[in-house]
Amino acid sequence: MRRSRSSGPSIWPEAMLSICLCGIAVIISFQAGTTIGIWAAHNDTVSAIVRPFNDTLQTMPLFVLLIPFVMVFKIGEFTALLAIIAYAIVPAIRYAEHGLRSLPANVIEAATMIGATNQQMLWQVKIPLGLPVMMLGLNQTIRYGIAMLIIAALVGTNGLEQVVYMGLSDGDFGVGIIAGIGMVIIAIITDRMTHAWSRKRQEELGLSVE
Repeated sequence: MRRSRSSGPSIWPEAMLSICLCGIAVIISFQAGTTIGIWAAHNDTVSAIVRPFNDTLQTMPLFVLLIPFVMVFKIGEFTALLAIIAYAIVPAIRYAEHGLRSLPANVIEAATMIGATNQQMLWQVKIPLGLPVMMLGLNQTIRYGIAMLIIAALVGTNGLEQVVYMGLSDGDFGVGIIAGIGMVIIAIITDRMTHAWSRKRQEELGLSVE
């Protein structure tokens, strides 16, 4: 296992590596997952196919998810990226589908009555109304990504997760807790940012409840 290149007390370089890897994985997971979720919300066959796929990924032990990617792509950052995507895509799919399927029927009927096309219905009615739920999916996608990022230290990443793994291997509580707190701070910041953006969008759409 490669060791951290940081020779001082700062974990900033490792934090940036973790943010970069997890950020790319979350963006891909959320975009792909939301697209699949929207498709599943409009097609029962797709929904029936996707559901067991989601259940499998969500209940599979994290270590097991690494195995097929390591077998094909060996050890490295790319393997970690694919493993994070495979795990973090699940909430994006689930929340996107749920957000669109749980829309008020009277709103959909009203949009249909005024002659909205399928494209207008999706982009101007369904997605704006389902956005708060989809944003919860983004929040969960970030959390899933960070959870899998820790496990990805086993396949040779160099971020904070590797520092946590080094602390565990060496029995060094100080190293592990510092890196762990760093990841907690990243998770809290992203959580607050997504909540603030979601609240702003709800207020713009007149959906917020005080």
